[in-house]
Amino acid sequence: MTTESMHDVLIIGAGISGINTAYRLQQSLPNATYAIVDGRNNWGGTWDLFKFPGIRSDSDLFTFGFSWEPWTARSPIATGESIQTYLRHCISKHGIDKHAIFQHHVVAADWSSETQLWRLETSQNGQKKYLYGRHVVLGTGYYDYEDPLAAKIPGLENFKGDVLHPQFWPEGFDYSGKKVVIIGSGATAITIVPAMAEKAAKVTMLQRSPSYVLPVPIPKEASFVEKWAPTSLARMIVRFQHIWGLYLVFFIPRWFPNWSRKFINDINKEELKGSSVPIDPHFIPKYKPWDQRVCYSPDGDFWAAFRSGKADVATGVIKTVTDTSITLESGQQLDADIIVTATGLRMRIGGGIQISVDGTQIINREKFLWRYMMIQDVPNMYAIVGYTAFSWTLGADATGILMMRLLKHLQKNGYSSVTPRCSNPNQKQSPIMGTLNSTYVTSAASSGVLFKTGTEGPWHNRVHYLQDLWRAYFASITADMEFSKVST
Repeated sequence: MTTESMHDVLIIGAGISGINTAYRLQQSLPNATYAIVDGRNNWGGTWDLFKFPGIRSDSDLFTFGFSWEPWTARSPIATGESIQTYLRHCISKHGIDKHAIFQHHVVAADWSSETQLWRLETSQNGQKKYLYGRHVVLGTGYYDYEDPLAAKIPGLENFKGDVLHPQFWPEGFDYSGKKVVIIGSGATAITIVPAMAEKAAKVTMLQRSPSYVLPVPIPKEASFVEKWAPTSLARMIVRFQHIWGLYLVFFIPRWFPNWSRKFINDINKEELKGSSVPIDPHFIPKYKPWDQRVCYSPDGDFWAAFRSGKADVATGVIKTVTDTSITLESGQQLDADIIVTATGLRMRIGGGIQISVDGTQIINREKFLWRYMMIQDVPNMYAIVGYTAFSWTLGADATGILMMRLLKHLQKNGYSSVTPRCSNPNQKQSPIMGTLNSTYVTSAASSGVLFKTGTEGPWHNRVHYLQDLWRAYFASITADMEFSKVST
Protein backbone atom coordinates (compact mmCIF):
# COMPACT_ATOMS: atom_id res chain seq x y z
CA MET A 1 0.00 0.00 0.00
CA THR A 2 1.54 3.32 -1.10
CA THR A 3 1.07 6.66 0.64
CA GLU A 4 -0.59 7.98 -2.52
CA SER A 5 -3.28 5.27 -2.37
CA MET A 6 -4.12 5.80 1.33
CA HIS A 7 -6.50 8.54 2.55
CA ASP A 8 -8.57 9.28 5.62
CA VAL A 9 -11.66 9.82 3.46
CA LEU A 10 -12.38 8.64 -0.08
CA ILE A 11 -15.25 10.52 -1.72
CA ILE A 12 -16.71 8.72 -4.73
CA GLY A 13 -18.24 11.17 -7.19
CA ALA A 14 -17.10 14.58 -8.44
CA GLY A 15 -20.55 16.11 -8.71
CA ILE A 16 -22.48 18.38 -6.36
CA SER A 17 -22.62 15.82 -3.52
CA GLY A 18 -18.90 15.08 -3.66
CA ILE A 19 -17.86 18.72 -3.92
CA ASN A 20 -20.08 19.73 -1.00
CA THR A 21 -18.78 16.89 1.18
CA ALA A 22 -15.18 17.87 0.38
CA TYR A 23 -15.82 21.45 1.47
CA ARG A 24 -17.48 20.36 4.72
CA LEU A 25 -14.58 18.01 5.43
CA GLN A 26 -11.99 20.74 4.84
CA GLN A 27 -13.79 23.08 7.21
CA SER A 28 -14.51 20.55 9.97
CA LEU A 29 -11.37 18.39 9.85
CA PRO A 30 -8.70 20.43 8.07
CA ASN A 31 -5.96 17.88 8.81
CA ALA A 32 -7.85 14.96 7.26
CA THR A 33 -6.50 13.65 3.96
CA TYR A 34 -9.04 12.97 1.25
CA ALA A 35 -9.47 12.28 -2.44
CA ILE A 36 -12.43 12.61 -4.79
CA VAL A 37 -12.59 9.59 -7.09
CA ASP A 38 -14.57 9.67 -10.34
CA GLY A 39 -14.72 7.53 -13.45
CA ARG A 40 -15.09 10.58 -15.66
CA ASN A 41 -12.38 13.11 -16.47
CA ASN A 42 -14.11 16.24 -15.24
CA TRP A 43 -16.02 17.83 -12.38
CA GLY A 44 -19.77 18.21 -12.38
CA GLY A 45 -21.37 14.76 -12.42
CA THR A 46 -24.78 15.28 -14.03
CA TRP A 47 -23.73 18.64 -15.44
CA ASP A 48 -20.73 17.14 -17.19
CA LEU A 49 -22.70 14.16 -18.52
CA PHE A 50 -25.84 15.73 -20.00
CA LYS A 51 -25.47 17.71 -23.23
CA PHE A 52 -29.00 17.72 -24.64
CA PRO A 53 -30.54 20.95 -26.01
CA GLY A 54 -31.70 23.34 -23.31
CA ILE A 55 -30.06 21.46 -20.43
CA ARG A 56 -30.77 23.44 -17.25
CA SER A 57 -31.57 23.05 -13.58
CA ASP A 58 -35.02 21.90 -12.46
CA SER A 59 -34.52 23.67 -9.12
CA ASP A 60 -33.59 27.24 -8.31
CA LEU A 61 -29.84 27.80 -7.93
CA PHE A 62 -30.28 29.79 -4.72
CA THR A 63 -31.05 26.46 -3.03
CA PHE A 64 -29.46 24.08 -5.55
CA GLY A 65 -26.20 26.00 -5.20
CA PHE A 66 -24.00 25.66 -2.14
CA SER A 67 -24.86 27.48 1.09
CA TRP A 68 -21.16 28.26 1.55
CA GLU A 69 -20.76 29.78 -1.93
CA PRO A 70 -24.05 31.55 -2.79
CA TRP A 71 -25.36 31.74 -6.33
CA THR A 72 -24.97 35.36 -7.44
CA ALA A 73 -26.66 35.48 -10.85
CA ARG A 74 -30.13 37.03 -11.04
CA SER A 75 -31.87 34.11 -12.73
CA PRO A 76 -32.81 31.33 -10.30
CA ILE A 77 -32.89 28.78 -13.15
CA ALA A 78 -29.50 28.19 -14.75
CA THR A 79 -28.23 26.52 -17.91
CA GLY A 80 -25.96 23.51 -17.68
CA GLU A 81 -23.03 25.61 -18.88
CA SER A 82 -23.66 28.24 -16.17
CA ILE A 83 -23.79 25.54 -13.51
CA GLN A 84 -20.49 24.08 -14.72
CA THR A 85 -18.89 27.54 -14.56
CA TYR A 86 -20.21 27.97 -11.02
CA LEU A 87 -18.89 24.57 -9.91
CA ARG A 88 -15.45 25.25 -11.39
CA HIS A 89 -15.34 28.54 -9.49
CA CYS A 90 -16.26 26.79 -6.22
CA ILE A 91 -13.69 24.00 -6.45
CA SER A 92 -10.92 26.36 -7.55
CA LYS A 93 -11.62 28.98 -4.88
CA HIS A 94 -11.60 26.42 -2.07
CA GLY A 95 -8.76 24.23 -3.35
CA ILE A 96 -10.96 21.19 -3.86
CA ASP A 97 -9.56 20.71 -7.37
CA LYS A 98 -6.25 19.55 -5.88
CA HIS A 99 -7.86 16.36 -4.56
CA ALA A 100 -9.22 14.77 -7.74
CA ILE A 101 -8.46 11.24 -8.90
CA PHE A 102 -10.20 11.09 -12.29
CA GLN A 103 -10.71 8.22 -14.74
CA HIS A 104 -10.89 5.72 -11.88
CA HIS A 105 -14.21 3.89 -12.14
CA VAL A 106 -14.99 2.34 -8.75
CA VAL A 107 -16.11 -1.26 -9.18
CA ALA A 108 -16.12 -2.60 -5.62
CA ALA A 109 -15.60 -1.53 -2.01
CA ASP A 110 -14.61 -4.02 0.70
CA TRP A 111 -14.23 -3.26 4.41
CA SER A 112 -11.66 -5.12 6.47
CA SER A 113 -12.37 -5.33 10.20
CA GLU A 114 -8.78 -6.45 10.73
CA THR A 115 -7.15 -3.38 9.15
CA GLN A 116 -10.11 -1.03 9.80
CA LEU A 117 -9.83 0.15 6.21
CA TRP A 118 -11.87 0.26 3.05
CA ARG A 119 -10.31 -1.04 -0.13
CA LEU A 120 -11.72 0.41 -3.34
CA GLU A 121 -11.19 -1.60 -6.49
CA THR A 122 -11.06 0.78 -9.45
CA SER A 123 -10.66 0.39 -13.17
CA GLN A 124 -8.51 2.86 -15.11
CA ASN A 125 -8.41 2.24 -18.85
CA GLY A 126 -9.01 -1.45 -18.20
CA GLN A 127 -6.32 -1.71 -15.52
CA LYS A 128 -7.24 -2.71 -11.98
CA LYS A 129 -6.04 -0.31 -9.26
CA TYR A 130 -6.71 -0.10 -5.52
CA LEU A 131 -7.29 2.83 -3.19
CA TYR A 132 -7.49 2.60 0.60
CA GLY A 133 -9.34 4.79 3.08
CA ARG A 134 -10.64 4.87 6.63
CA HIS A 135 -13.98 6.26 5.48
CA VAL A 136 -15.85 6.11 2.16
CA VAL A 137 -18.46 8.59 0.95
CA LEU A 138 -20.93 7.61 -1.77
CA GLY A 139 -21.50 10.90 -3.60
CA THR A 140 -22.66 9.04 -6.67
CA GLY A 141 -26.09 10.60 -7.22
CA TYR A 142 -29.24 8.58 -7.74
CA TYR A 143 -29.20 7.28 -11.30
CA ASP A 144 -27.25 4.96 -13.58
CA TYR A 145 -24.82 6.88 -15.81
CA GLU A 146 -24.36 4.03 -18.29
CA ASP A 147 -27.82 2.51 -18.57
CA PRO A 148 -30.95 4.73 -18.68
CA LEU A 149 -34.44 3.42 -18.04
CA ALA A 150 -35.45 1.72 -21.28
CA ALA A 151 -39.05 2.15 -22.40
CA LYS A 152 -40.69 -0.62 -24.39
CA ILE A 153 -41.54 1.06 -27.70
CA PRO A 154 -43.06 -1.41 -30.18
CA GLY A 155 -41.48 -1.27 -33.63
CA LEU A 156 -38.73 1.19 -32.71
CA GLU A 157 -36.25 -1.00 -34.58
CA ASN A 158 -38.14 -0.18 -37.81
CA PHE A 159 -37.39 3.54 -37.63
CA LYS A 160 -34.93 4.75 -40.30
CA GLY A 161 -34.19 8.13 -38.72
CA ASP A 162 -32.10 9.05 -35.68
CA VAL A 163 -33.13 7.70 -32.27
CA LEU A 164 -31.54 9.69 -29.44
CA HIS A 165 -31.60 9.43 -25.66
CA PRO A 166 -30.96 12.68 -23.74
CA GLN A 167 -28.40 10.93 -21.54
CA PHE A 168 -26.17 10.23 -24.55
CA TRP A 169 -26.75 13.25 -26.77
CA PRO A 170 -24.18 13.42 -29.60
CA GLU A 171 -22.12 16.60 -29.55
CA GLY A 172 -22.91 19.01 -32.38
CA PHE A 173 -25.97 17.04 -33.54
CA ASP A 174 -27.87 19.11 -36.15
CA TYR A 175 -31.66 18.89 -36.08
CA SER A 176 -32.37 22.06 -38.07
CA GLY A 177 -35.46 21.74 -40.24
CA LYS A 178 -36.26 18.25 -38.93
CA LYS A 179 -39.51 16.81 -37.63
CA VAL A 180 -38.87 15.69 -34.04
CA VAL A 181 -41.00 13.51 -31.75
CA ILE A 182 -39.99 13.58 -28.08
CA ILE A 183 -41.37 10.61 -26.15
CA GLY A 184 -41.93 11.54 -22.51
CA SER A 185 -43.52 14.23 -20.36
CA GLY A 186 -41.11 14.68 -17.47
CA ALA A 187 -38.66 17.47 -16.69
CA THR A 188 -36.26 16.47 -19.47
CA ALA A 189 -38.94 16.50 -22.18
CA ILE A 190 -40.30 19.82 -20.94
CA THR A 191 -36.77 21.25 -21.13
CA ILE A 192 -36.03 19.89 -24.62
CA VAL A 193 -39.30 20.90 -26.33
CA PRO A 194 -38.75 24.70 -26.35
CA ALA A 195 -35.01 24.34 -27.02
CA MET A 196 -35.44 22.13 -30.10
CA ALA A 197 -38.46 24.10 -31.35
CA GLU A 198 -36.15 27.03 -32.11
CA LYS A 199 -34.42 25.17 -34.99
CA ALA A 200 -36.54 22.14 -35.81
CA ALA A 201 -39.33 22.26 -38.38
CA LYS A 202 -41.74 20.77 -35.85
CA VAL A 203 -41.45 19.30 -32.36
CA THR A 204 -44.14 17.00 -30.97
CA MET A 205 -44.12 15.86 -27.36
CA LEU A 206 -45.68 12.41 -27.21
CA GLN A 207 -46.86 11.43 -23.74
CA ARG A 208 -48.71 8.49 -22.30
CA SER A 209 -50.02 10.70 -19.49
CA PRO A 210 -49.65 14.41 -18.67
CA SER A 211 -47.48 16.14 -16.08
CA TYR A 212 -48.06 19.24 -13.98
CA VAL A 213 -46.08 22.17 -15.37
CA LEU A 214 -45.70 25.58 -13.73
CA PRO A 215 -44.14 28.67 -15.32
CA VAL A 216 -41.37 30.28 -13.24
CA PRO A 217 -40.93 34.03 -13.82
CA ILE A 218 -37.30 35.11 -14.26
CA PRO A 219 -36.64 38.50 -12.60
CA LYS A 220 -35.39 41.17 -14.97
CA GLU A 221 -33.98 43.44 -12.28
CA ALA A 222 -32.71 43.27 -8.71
CA SER A 223 -35.28 42.87 -5.95
CA PHE A 224 -35.77 45.40 -3.15
CA VAL A 225 -33.65 43.25 -0.82
CA GLU A 226 -30.85 42.96 -3.37
CA LYS A 227 -30.86 46.70 -4.01
CA TRP A 228 -30.79 47.91 -0.42
CA ALA A 229 -29.42 45.20 1.87
CA PRO A 230 -25.67 44.49 2.22
CA THR A 231 -24.60 41.85 -0.31
CA SER A 232 -23.99 38.99 2.13
CA LEU A 233 -27.26 39.66 3.97
CA ALA A 234 -29.19 39.99 0.71
CA ARG A 235 -27.91 36.63 -0.52
CA MET A 236 -28.88 34.95 2.74
CA ILE A 237 -32.38 36.47 2.63
CA VAL A 238 -32.89 35.50 -1.01
CA ARG A 239 -31.80 31.94 -0.25
CA PHE A 240 -34.26 31.62 2.63
CA GLN A 241 -37.02 33.16 0.50
CA HIS A 242 -36.50 30.38 -2.02
CA ILE A 243 -36.40 27.71 0.69
CA TRP A 244 -39.77 28.91 1.98
CA GLY A 245 -40.97 29.02 -1.62
CA LEU A 246 -40.11 25.33 -1.95
CA TYR A 247 -42.16 24.61 1.17
CA LEU A 248 -45.17 26.45 -0.22
CA VAL A 249 -44.95 24.81 -3.65
CA PHE A 250 -44.63 21.35 -2.10
CA PHE A 251 -46.81 21.36 1.02
CA ILE A 252 -49.79 23.44 -0.15
CA PRO A 253 -50.57 20.92 -2.93
CA ARG A 254 -50.19 18.08 -0.40
CA TRP A 255 -52.61 19.78 2.01
CA PHE A 256 -55.04 21.14 -0.60
CA PRO A 257 -54.75 18.84 -3.63
CA ASN A 258 -58.04 19.73 -5.31
CA TRP A 259 -57.52 23.48 -4.98
CA SER A 260 -53.93 23.13 -6.20
CA ARG A 261 -54.96 21.05 -9.18
CA LYS A 262 -57.47 23.71 -10.22
CA PHE A 263 -54.91 26.47 -9.61
CA ILE A 264 -52.34 24.82 -11.89
CA ASN A 265 -54.96 24.02 -14.53
CA ASP A 266 -56.10 27.64 -14.61
CA ILE A 267 -52.52 28.81 -15.10
CA ASN A 268 -52.03 26.27 -17.90
CA LYS A 269 -55.23 27.39 -19.64
CA GLU A 270 -53.98 30.96 -19.61
CA GLU A 271 -50.57 29.92 -20.94
CA LEU A 272 -52.14 27.93 -23.79
CA LYS A 273 -54.21 30.85 -25.08
CA GLY A 274 -53.11 31.65 -28.60
CA SER A 275 -52.10 28.06 -29.31
CA SER A 276 -54.02 25.24 -30.99
CA VAL A 277 -53.36 22.91 -28.05
CA PRO A 278 -56.34 22.14 -25.76
CA ILE A 279 -55.67 21.65 -22.07
CA ASP A 280 -57.79 18.48 -22.00
CA PRO A 281 -56.50 15.78 -22.30
CA HIS A 282 -52.92 17.00 -22.71
CA PHE A 283 -52.43 18.82 -19.39
CA ILE A 284 -54.98 17.28 -17.02
CA PRO A 285 -53.06 14.66 -14.99
CA LYS A 286 -55.07 11.96 -13.24
CA TYR A 287 -52.82 12.03 -10.17
CA LYS A 288 -52.44 14.71 -7.49
CA PRO A 289 -49.63 17.28 -7.59
CA TRP A 290 -46.40 15.81 -6.18
CA ASP A 291 -47.52 12.20 -6.52
CA GLN A 292 -45.06 12.73 -9.34
CA ARG A 293 -42.66 15.64 -9.51
CA VAL A 294 -44.07 19.00 -10.64
CA CYS A 295 -42.10 20.41 -13.57
CA TYR A 296 -41.06 24.02 -14.09
CA SER A 297 -40.80 26.20 -17.18
CA PRO A 298 -38.57 29.32 -16.96
CA ASP A 299 -40.59 32.35 -18.08
CA GLY A 300 -43.12 29.90 -19.56
CA ASP A 301 -40.81 28.93 -22.46
CA PHE A 302 -42.54 25.54 -22.69
CA TRP A 303 -45.90 27.18 -23.34
CA ALA A 304 -44.40 29.78 -25.68
CA ALA A 305 -43.25 26.94 -27.96
CA PHE A 306 -46.88 25.85 -28.40
CA ARG A 307 -48.06 29.40 -29.01
CA SER A 308 -45.41 29.80 -31.71
CA GLY A 309 -46.86 26.88 -33.65
CA LYS A 310 -43.46 25.15 -33.71
CA ALA A 311 -44.45 22.64 -31.02
CA ASP A 312 -47.38 20.30 -30.50
CA VAL A 313 -48.39 17.58 -28.06
CA ALA A 314 -50.00 14.17 -28.49
CA THR A 315 -51.37 12.03 -25.68
CA GLY A 316 -51.81 8.31 -26.16
CA VAL A 317 -50.27 4.87 -26.31
CA ILE A 318 -47.87 3.89 -29.08
CA LYS A 319 -49.19 1.10 -31.30
CA THR A 320 -46.09 0.83 -33.47
CA VAL A 321 -43.20 2.72 -35.01
CA THR A 322 -42.73 2.60 -38.77
CA ASP A 323 -39.71 3.66 -40.80
CA THR A 324 -40.84 7.30 -40.85
CA SER A 325 -43.55 7.74 -38.20
CA ILE A 326 -45.17 6.72 -34.94
CA THR A 327 -48.71 5.34 -34.95
CA LEU A 328 -50.82 5.62 -31.79
CA GLU A 329 -53.55 3.20 -30.75
CA SER A 330 -56.03 6.01 -31.44
CA GLY A 331 -54.95 5.92 -35.10
CA GLN A 332 -53.11 9.25 -34.95
CA GLN A 333 -49.88 9.25 -36.93
CA LEU A 334 -46.85 11.38 -36.06
CA ASP A 335 -44.30 11.85 -38.83
CA ALA A 336 -40.72 12.02 -37.62
CA ASP A 337 -37.14 12.40 -38.80
CA ILE A 338 -35.84 12.13 -35.23
CA ILE A 339 -37.19 10.32 -32.16
CA VAL A 340 -35.98 11.41 -28.72
CA THR A 341 -36.66 8.88 -25.96
CA ALA A 342 -36.93 11.11 -22.87
CA THR A 343 -38.43 8.24 -20.92
CA GLY A 344 -36.58 8.60 -17.64
CA LEU A 345 -33.53 7.62 -15.65
CA ARG A 346 -32.72 4.29 -14.08
CA MET A 347 -32.26 4.81 -10.34
CA ARG A 348 -29.05 3.47 -8.83
CA ILE A 349 -28.03 4.42 -5.30
CA GLY A 350 -24.34 3.93 -4.59
CA GLY A 351 -23.17 4.00 -8.19
CA GLY A 352 -23.69 0.27 -8.68
CA ILE A 353 -20.59 -0.40 -6.57
CA GLN A 354 -20.40 -3.90 -5.08
CA ILE A 355 -20.14 -3.27 -1.34
CA SER A 356 -18.89 -5.97 1.02
CA VAL A 357 -17.86 -6.23 4.67
CA ASP A 358 -15.13 -8.78 5.36
CA GLY A 359 -15.95 -10.45 2.06
CA THR A 360 -19.73 -10.65 2.61
CA GLN A 361 -21.68 -8.73 -0.02
CA ILE A 362 -24.22 -6.14 1.10
CA ILE A 363 -27.66 -6.40 -0.53
CA ASN A 364 -29.29 -2.95 -0.72
CA ARG A 365 -32.90 -4.03 -0.34
CA GLU A 366 -32.07 -5.85 2.91
CA LYS A 367 -30.55 -2.85 4.71
CA PHE A 368 -32.04 0.19 6.42
CA LEU A 369 -30.44 3.62 6.29
CA TRP A 370 -29.37 5.20 9.59
CA ARG A 371 -30.43 8.86 9.53
CA TYR A 372 -30.70 8.53 5.75
CA MET A 373 -26.89 8.43 5.61
CA MET A 374 -25.24 5.21 6.84
CA ILE A 375 -26.03 1.68 5.70
CA GLN A 376 -27.10 -0.79 8.37
CA ASP A 377 -24.21 -3.12 9.39
CA VAL A 378 -21.70 -1.28 7.17
CA PRO A 379 -18.87 0.56 8.99
CA ASN A 380 -17.53 3.98 8.03
CA MET A 381 -19.55 4.39 4.83
CA TYR A 382 -21.76 7.42 4.17
CA ALA A 383 -24.34 7.74 1.39
CA ILE A 384 -25.03 11.32 0.30
CA VAL A 385 -28.62 11.40 -0.91
CA GLY A 386 -30.32 14.70 -1.69
CA TYR A 387 -33.98 15.55 -2.11
CA THR A 388 -36.18 14.73 -5.08
CA ALA A 389 -39.00 17.16 -4.26
CA PHE A 390 -36.79 19.96 -2.87
CA SER A 391 -33.40 20.98 -4.25
CA TRP A 392 -31.00 18.03 -4.18
CA THR A 393 -28.23 20.06 -2.54
CA LEU A 394 -30.26 20.92 0.56
CA GLY A 395 -30.51 17.25 1.49
CA ALA A 396 -26.91 16.54 0.50
CA ASP A 397 -25.67 19.37 2.72
CA ALA A 398 -27.77 18.28 5.71
CA THR A 399 -26.16 14.85 5.36
CA GLY A 400 -22.71 16.40 5.04
CA ILE A 401 -23.17 18.37 8.27
CA LEU A 402 -24.33 15.24 10.12
CA MET A 403 -21.38 13.27 8.77
CA MET A 404 -18.89 15.86 10.04
CA ARG A 405 -20.41 15.71 13.53
CA LEU A 406 -19.95 11.95 13.52
CA LEU A 407 -16.36 12.08 12.23
CA LYS A 408 -15.39 14.61 14.89
CA HIS A 409 -16.99 12.39 17.55
CA LEU A 410 -14.89 9.46 16.34
CA GLN A 411 -11.73 11.54 16.38
CA LYS A 412 -12.40 13.02 19.82
CA ASN A 413 -12.99 9.62 21.41
CA GLY A 414 -10.29 7.70 19.57
CA TYR A 415 -12.68 5.40 17.71
CA SER A 416 -11.51 3.76 14.50
CA SER A 417 -14.94 2.79 13.19
CA VAL A 418 -18.68 3.14 13.68
CA THR A 419 -21.33 0.69 12.51
CA PRO A 420 -25.12 1.27 12.51
CA ARG A 421 -26.97 -1.62 14.17
CA CYS A 422 -30.76 -1.75 14.08
CA SER A 423 -31.87 -2.51 17.64
CA ASN A 424 -35.49 -3.16 16.67
CA PRO A 425 -35.83 -6.41 14.68
CA ASN A 426 -39.45 -5.44 13.92
CA GLN A 427 -38.62 -2.05 12.43
CA LYS A 428 -41.43 -1.14 10.04
CA GLN A 429 -40.53 0.03 6.56
CA SER A 430 -41.57 3.31 4.93
CA PRO A 431 -41.17 4.20 1.22
CA ILE A 432 -37.68 5.66 0.77
CA MET A 433 -38.90 8.07 -1.92
CA GLY A 434 -41.94 9.17 0.07
CA THR A 435 -45.15 9.49 -1.92
CA LEU A 436 -43.49 9.85 -5.34
CA ASN A 437 -44.76 7.17 -7.73
CA SER A 438 -43.07 8.15 -10.99
CA THR A 439 -42.15 5.29 -13.31
CA TYR A 440 -38.45 5.49 -12.50
CA VAL A 441 -39.23 5.30 -8.76
CA THR A 442 -41.60 2.32 -8.97
CA SER A 443 -39.19 0.55 -11.33
CA ALA A 444 -36.31 1.01 -8.87
CA ALA A 445 -38.43 -0.14 -5.92
CA SER A 446 -39.44 -3.34 -7.71
CA SER A 447 -35.87 -4.11 -8.83
CA GLY A 448 -34.49 -3.96 -5.27
CA VAL A 449 -31.74 -1.40 -5.88
CA LEU A 450 -32.99 0.93 -3.14
CA PHE A 451 -32.18 0.78 0.56
CA LYS A 452 -34.95 0.71 3.17
CA THR A 453 -36.09 3.45 5.52
CA GLY A 454 -38.00 2.85 8.71
CA THR A 455 -40.63 4.57 10.82
CA GLU A 456 -38.85 4.82 14.18
CA GLY A 457 -35.74 6.29 15.75
CA PRO A 458 -32.68 7.05 13.63
CA TRP A 459 -34.01 4.79 10.87
CA HIS A 460 -36.92 7.13 10.20
CA ASN A 461 -37.37 8.47 6.69
CA ARG A 462 -36.68 12.11 5.95
CA VAL A 463 -39.46 14.59 6.60
CA HIS A 464 -38.44 18.00 5.28
CA TYR A 465 -35.35 20.18 5.07
CA LEU A 466 -35.65 22.26 8.24
CA GLN A 467 -36.32 19.21 10.40
CA ASP A 468 -33.50 17.31 8.70
CA LEU A 469 -31.16 20.26 9.26
CA TRP A 470 -32.10 20.34 12.94
CA ARG A 471 -31.37 16.61 13.18
CA ALA A 472 -28.03 17.10 11.43
CA TYR A 473 -26.94 19.56 14.12
CA PHE A 474 -28.64 18.22 17.25
CA ALA A 475 -30.01 14.66 16.92
CA SER A 476 -28.23 11.80 18.66
CA ILE A 477 -25.25 10.39 16.78
CA THR A 478 -24.86 7.44 19.16
CA ALA A 479 -28.34 5.88 18.98
CA ASP A 480 -28.15 2.40 17.41
CA MET A 481 -24.44 2.89 16.73
CA GLU A 482 -21.61 0.50 17.55
CA PHE A 483 -18.24 2.21 18.05
CA SER A 484 -14.93 0.37 17.88
CA LYS A 485 -11.38 1.10 18.98
CA VAL A 486 -9.01 -1.13 17.08
CA SER A 487 -5.33 -0.34 16.77
CA THR A 488 -4.11 -0.55 13.19
